[in-house]
Amino acid sequence: MRKIGHIAAREFAATVMTRGFIVGLLLMPALITVFAIAGPRIFSQRSFRAAGQIAVIDPTGVVAGELRATLDPVAIAARREKDARQALAQVPEGVREVAQPSAGSLETTLGQIPDLHVVERPSGADIQQEKEWLRQERPNADRHLALAVIHPDAVTPAGDGAAYGTYDLFLTANLDDRIDNVIQQNLRIALVAARARAQNLDRDRIDALTRVERARSVVVTKDAERPTSGPLSRALPFAFTFIVFFGVMMGGQTLMTSTIEEKSSRVAEVLLSAVSPFELMAGKILGQMGASLVAMALYVVMGVALLVSFALFGLVDVRLLLYLVIFFVIAFLVIGSLMAAIGAAVNEMKEAQSLMGPIMIMLVAPLMLQVPISQNPNSTFSTVMSFIPPVNSFTMLIRMASSAPPPIWQVWLSIAVGVASVFGAVWFAAQVFRIGLLMYGKPPDLATLIRWVRAA
Repeated sequence: MRKIGHIAAREFAATVMTRGFIVGLLLMPALITVFAIAGPRIFSQRSFRAAGQIAVIDPTGVVAGELRATLDPVAIAARREKDARQALAQVPEGVREVAQPSAGSLETTLGQIPDLHVVERPSGADIQQEKEWLRQERPNADRHLALAVIHPDAVTPAGDGAAYGTYDLFLTANLDDRIDNVIQQNLRIALVAARARAQNLDRDRIDALTRVERARSVVVTKDAERPTSGPLSRALPFAFTFIVFFGVMMGGQTLMTSTIEEKSSRVAEVLLSAVSPFELMAGKILGQMGASLVAMALYVVMGVALLVSFALFGLVDVRLLLYLVIFFVIAFLVIGSLMAAIGAAVNEMKEAQSLMGPIMIMLVAPLMLQVPISQNPNSTFSTVMSFIPPVNSFTMLIRMASSAPPPIWQVWLSIAVGVASVFGAVWFAAQVFRIGLLMYGKPPDLATLIRWVRAA
């Protein structure tokens, strides 16, 4: 054990103290910070403004007037603020305090208040001739944007039980999709207002009758009660899967690369004169796992700090962090052992690509299945995947971080299956490592590795 500890400490120091590790460790936080600062400026809609004219053929005689009132800048600003406050009412209090709506923030998100003017055309106008109006070139402020043709029954149905009519919309060439959306949205609002007025109904009263605020759901457990957060519940499974995937890939790749370099430079032969192949392999795996744990700890601390700053940490079960470490260690020991075996079996990095295929499939599969598993964490498929190594570590973490965690006995059964898979993977890797580390020449394939293990 002392030799394994020395090798692990050397591998850990050789990895952590390198410039590449430090840059790679800080690269993701730096990118997140840059994106947080530059993202709102890059994706800002502040410079976007829908401006121009909309021609309306309105046989009903009322929709054009409602559309003109709907497009009034004061009315649009009031609707924006109302919608923003209703949306904020559904988020946790910490986020609500930070994201209070203002005119500037709404313009950044939605763009400037539209400057759209309604041009009424005769109700019996020829539509084909009116389309020529769209082809006329005009300055931006007076640009001809669209022709809306309101159906005669759009406000009052043609008969008892008949459905309401709608409208046809014709657009000028090369029109921004965002302007199309603004026009369509305001046409719908104007039609609803016209229908309500035709029935002598108060639109605001209808909105009040049909609007039911979403209640904050509370999860009741044996120990306590805690409120839920829909966006957080959807983000946690992905975050946990990504952290484990990133840690395993970073440490496993470094482990395989360093093993190949030591073998090709004959350093491994010198090391084997002082330690056994198993001690060398175990020390390298533990050292790289320690380096990956350092990287994972940084991202976990960043995530916890972010949740605390928005008063969301109380929505997360703290025990998930413990299980995150447990399942990460299991996943790393399984995948890391196999990568160490590949590094010992080949002579160059390019020879390892064919053997890496099955391992990459095992790593990428949980990422591809994260959505269906998190949406149905207790389905038969999700349950079965929780006991199939090596994807069981990823699957169980996804299920535990979802809104419907599995029973505790399934969690510990998955851990037991993972521990058994660790012993199997380490035993397999040890046999390949012992033979392959001193073997040169033609790179082996998977069948050759199996023959090595059977011969050992």
